[in-house]
Amino acid sequence: MARRLYSLLLLVLAPILLSYLYFIRGRKNPSYRTHFTERLGFNPNKLPQHAVVIHCASVGEVLAATPLIKSVLKEQAAVPIIVTCNTPTGREEITKAFHSNVQVHVCYLPIDFAFAVRKFFNTLKPKLLIVMETELWPNLFYYAKQNQCKTLVVNARLSEKSYQGYKKHAWLTKGLMSNIDLLAAHNEEDGERFIKLGLVQSKLHITGSIKFDISITEEEIAKARQFQENYPERLIWLAGSTHPKEHEQVIAAHQRVLKQVSNALLIIAPRHPEQFQAVADYLSEQEIAFTKKSSNGINAEASVLLADTLGELKWLFGGADIAYIGGSLIERGGHNPLEAAAHGVPILTGPHTYNFAHIYPQLIAQQGAIVVDDEDKLAAQIITLFEDKSLRTQIGANAQSVLLENTGAIAKSMKLINKSLE
Repeated sequence: MARRLYSLLLLVLAPILLSYLYFIRGRKNPSYRTHFTERLGFNPNKLPQHAVVIHCASVGEVLAATPLIKSVLKEQAAVPIIVTCNTPTGREEITKAFHSNVQVHVCYLPIDFAFAVRKFFNTLKPKLLIVMETELWPNLFYYAKQNQCKTLVVNARLSEKSYQGYKKHAWLTKGLMSNIDLLAAHNEEDGERFIKLGLVQSKLHITGSIKFDISITEEEIAKARQFQENYPERLIWLAGSTHPKEHEQVIAAHQRVLKQVSNALLIIAPRHPEQFQAVADYLSEQEIAFTKKSSNGINAEASVLLADTLGELKWLFGGADIAYIGGSLIERGGHNPLEAAAHGVPILTGPHTYNFAHIYPQLIAQQGAIVVDDEDKLAAQIITLFEDKSLRTQIGANAQSVLLENTGAIAKSMKLINKSLE
């Protein structure tokens, strides 16, 4: 009854949800209008049946899941894989990572309308549904169960804030939890919150976060080294995954840095492509000399490089002396700091890091990351680090040590996947 009420409410809201995606998001990013019918469960017959479906909401989840997907490809070579996502940038990242592999297919996950999800499962009859993190959808899990498709939630995290939100809808979440076959949580605290929401204890496994299982390729190291060689006289800090109302703070902090460190270079990488032009316009309005990464040009006079390309942030961190991780000076909950840690780059973050509450406490405790409260403190900390190379090296090494101490979640998750496919 609870799920049916939820489904009815979702149908009532359908005009608003679909209009938002197609007209509002589609106006900012026309790619939202491409393959739109997939969001309603249409055209699944072009995909293979009896596959493993792996759902990654957006770019962050895709990047984290890529090593896991490669492990599934290696250990389950005969099983086709369908990777689903919610955003065009996520889809583009999947396509780029697996374009040459005929075993991997990509589509949008249907919106959680009962008719759409039912059509998806009835047509494809997948063997296993693997959901990354906390993409918990009542109809998705229900129709998986109805089609004898096991559901495994991997890299599951549930902050106290999210838990309180789900707790308010206990009428719905208890049934949702009953349709999960196995759940691999980051830690005991996350796991206990899922238990309180109704997950059966025997279904819970503590595996750690697969986001720690990052490997830097030789090609990425070479790209980072070449980038640094293009700016031999510059001290570089990278602000990755920034958002509106944060871009401006980062740029203001850089203006303060330049007053004491005249050879400083800021690389600013907005989180969403639709923000590329907005940041360029703002830099122009402020009369700040900048160049765009997409132009492949090197402007010795520019104090800012706008990273207006996709899929390059991972290796760009390796070309920086300091990394600031965005979404944290504003209340967005922060983004993944571990790509910077993998390169041994010192990490700065704002105070809002609840999306990565399983990562930041250890990074901060072991002095691999420093918290700054506002743009003034961000600027002051960058100046301090620019003036002390040995301090930069030590903090970067600390961050890298935290990363290495926590690897192994992919191997543990693969045991659960293989068990589910037996």
